[in-house]
Amino acid sequence: MSTKKQFNSFEEMLSGSDLPVLVDFYADWCGPCQMMVPILEQVNAQLTGKMKIVKIDTEKYPQLASAYEISALPTLVLFKKGKPVDRIEGAMGAPQLVQHLQTML
Repeated sequence: MSTKKQFNSFEEMLSGSDLPVLVDFYADWCGPCQMMVPILEQVNAQLTGKMKIVKIDTEKYPQLASAYEISALPTLVLFKKGKPVDRIEGAMGAPQLVQHLQTML
């Protein structure tokens, strides 16, 4: 899951994806965000080929956090064709998250 890629812009990354993109807005100091790491790895394993997961550190990219009105961490935003279609604030278990995401894909 931790494939690092460089993009000229966040929007380029979203619009260039054929699959829906789940963006995990997090911060290193956030305990619940750290709890989500293995959960998102499980979700990624179960939904491989159906969506991509991208992590955005709100401390490094505060302008993105502001643009998408991220006020709680972790916040997961699902994008389809570059547009946000769903938002989940707070930690959630892998089975619940997979079930929720499958209804949106």
